[in-house]
Amino acid sequence: MLMLWITGLAAPATICLAALVALALDALAGEPDWLYRRAPHPVAWLGGRIAAGEAVWNRDGLAAARRFRRGLALTLAVTLAALAVGLGLGLLFWWVTGGWIIEALLAAMLLAGRDLYDHVAAVARNLARSLPEGRAEVAHIVGRDPDSLDEGGVARAALESLAENFSDGLVAPLFWYLLLGLPGLLAYKAINTLDSMLGHHTPRYEAFGKAAARLDDWVNFVPARLAGGLIALAALVMPRAQAGRAWRAMLRDARRHGSPNAGWQEAALAGALDFALAGPRVYPGEAVDDPWMGDGRANLTAQDIRAGLRLYIAACAMTALVIAGLWAVAW
Repeated sequence: MLMLWITGLAAPATICLAALVALALDALAGEPDWLYRRAPHPVAWLGGRIAAGEAVWNRDGLAAARRFRRGLALTLAVTLAALAVGLGLGLLFWWVTGGWIIEALLAAMLLAGRDLYDHVAAVARNLARSLPEGRAEVAHIVGRDPDSLDEGGVARAALESLAENFSDGLVAPLFWYLLLGLPGLLAYKAINTLDSMLGHHTPRYEAFGKAAARLDDWVNFVPARLAGGLIALAALVMPRAQAGRAWRAMLRDARRHGSPNAGWQEAALAGALDFALAGPRVYPGEAVDDPWMGDGRANLTAQDIRAGLRLYIAACAMTALVIAGLWAVAW
C-alpha cells in the first residue's frame, strides 16, 4: 500500500478493499482443482524456476562460502524479479478500468487460508477413523516421521501446522500486500517459497539456503506476532477458549521455540485451548527436543483438531475485521 500510494498507482482504500475481496474469494473457493489442472499455480511455477536455478548454481563440491554467495545471489535475483513483476502488474491494473478487481483475484490465488483449513480438516477426519489414516494424512502437511506419531502426536502436528501457516499462508501475505501492494505480496511469496525449498539444515542446503532462511525470518517477524495476537483475540469470541491464557502462553513460551517466529502462533493457540504443542518430536534422521508451548494437555484427539479449526476460523474473521477497519479509516 505504501509503495503504490507513494508512486500514485493505488489509493490505500483500494488496496484494503482488494485485500478484503481476496480474503473472501480465498475463503469461498480456495484453490480450485479445475483451474490448476489447466494452468500451473503461480507458486508451483515459481518453485520450478527456483529448482532450476538451484540445480545450476548449487553444484556438488563447492566450498561453503561459495555456496552461500550463490544462494544469496539466487535469493536476491528471485526476490527482485518478483518485486519487478508486482510493480509492472500494479501499473497495468492501474490503467485498466476495474483493475483492482483483477488484482484482488490474483491476490486471492496467493493466499492459502482455505487450503490450510481443508488439509487440517482432512487430518481430523482421517484420524477419527484410524491412527494409520491420520498418520498418512498428516504426512502431507508436516515433515516429521509419521510412524513416530501416536494419536496425540498426529493431532499436535496438525494443530502446529495450522497455527504456523495461519501466519505464513494468510496473515503475512496480507500484511505485505497492505504495506507494499502487489510488489510486496509477490516478493513475500517468492521469499517464503525460497525458504521452503532451500532453507534446510542439510549438507546440500545449509550454506546455500542460509540467505533465504534468514530473509524469511525477517519478513515474517512482524506478521508472526500479529498472527499470535489475532489468535488470542479470536479466543475472546470462541466458547471455552481463554484469551488471557493465550496471551500468557505467548509471552512466556514463544521465545523458547526453535523458530524465531512460529512460537508466537503455536503458543497462542495452545494457551487459548489449554493444549501443549511443540515439544520433543522426530523428523527423518533427526530428533528435536524443543520446549512445550502452553501447559495444557498433550494427548490430543481429532476433536481437539476441530476445536483448533474453529479458533482458526474466528482468527480469520478477526483478520477481516482489522482490514475492514483499515479500509474505513483510509476511505
